[in-house]
Amino acid sequence: MAELTHFKGHVLTPSGFLSGVLEIARGGRIARVEGTPVEEDQVRQGDSPIILPGFIDLHVHGGGGHDIMDGGEAAAQVARFHALHGTTALAATTMTAPVEDLEAAFRGLAPFVHKRPERGARVLGVHLEGPYINRERLGAQPDHTRPMALEELRFLHGIAPILLITLAPEIPANRLAIRELLAEGIRVQLGHTQGTYEDAVEAIRLGASGFTHLFNAMPGLHHRNPGVVGAAFAHAEYAEIIPDLLHVHPGAILAALRAIPRLYCVTDSTAAAGMPDGEYQLGRHTVTKCLGGVRLPDGTLAGSALTMDQALRNLADTLGLGLAVASRCLATNAADHLGLQERGRLLQGAWADAVVLDRDLAVRGVILEGAWFDPHA
Repeated sequence: MAELTHFKGHVLTPSGFLSGVLEIARGGRIARVEGTPVEEDQVRQGDSPIILPGFIDLHVHGGGGHDIMDGGEAAAQVARFHALHGTTALAATTMTAPVEDLEAAFRGLAPFVHKRPERGARVLGVHLEGPYINRERLGAQPDHTRPMALEELRFLHGIAPILLITLAPEIPANRLAIRELLAEGIRVQLGHTQGTYEDAVEAIRLGASGFTHLFNAMPGLHHRNPGVVGAAFAHAEYAEIIPDLLHVHPGAILAALRAIPRLYCVTDSTAAAGMPDGEYQLGRHTVTKCLGGVRLPDGTLAGSALTMDQALRNLADTLGLGLAVASRCLATNAADHLGLQERGRLLQGAWADAVVLDRDLAVRGVILEGAWFDPHA
């Protein structure tokens, strides 16, 4: 990776596209972004590179044959794989598991939270997906569920920082812990839940701020029983969604975009991402990748094989979203959910995290905190 000082192209800034230059200062921050405004519908017509904020993925189980739950060097390998696809920051996501398995995963990834892996995305911290979920809505989670245990959680948080936690709000111990979790600096998301609309609204009142893979592993929306999805549509500022076009129909994604101001996309990727069809590990589960999806033996979707550059193409080319809207869903909104004002946007003083694409939205290069990374080298 080489020191990069400037890059020319169509640069997406918070106020729109500029045809100009992104200049990077020593230390990996953006020194300036200058250029002439250009209409978005012209950005993909020529041969100029398209420069977007680096993708931020807050739900990553694995990739390139590696699973976060493997511990050891797995988190670094996962971060390197996703950097190939334009992700510049991510939340390493754990599975529902016994505490000894979680401890091993946390100890493995902790060093890479403090130091970005070479040629890899920044590991911002942990998304603890379970074990404080409802066993009636496991999805692909192993059945090691339990009510909230704050001592256990604080033990893990002391090893590596937990950014996000997914919990089922209908379980009293989980709901009662929300304010204490917020006091620890952990953002609460609702998911893997059988809860009612009222359960979710109460959790939001207590401080829950997000929803994990909206629509999946929760009751569907019904006009007389709106459930957790209805609560998200009516009250949420933030929610994550998986745009692989398998987990959620394009029409449902569009509906969520209209209802939830800062909807953001995640991959929920597994070790199978970037790998040939076959069997892979997802925590204690063996999953099979086939026909673009990842499933348990009974056919249940088990995470995904999605990468964020493919998510961009799905949003822009299948759903017809503009690149500015898609970029907010793939970077800015996730950064805002975590309160990271120096990531997810290309402006002076922010981290120089960017993805460089051609007009077909294929990744041609990635800027990782100011360092140029050619995924094809």
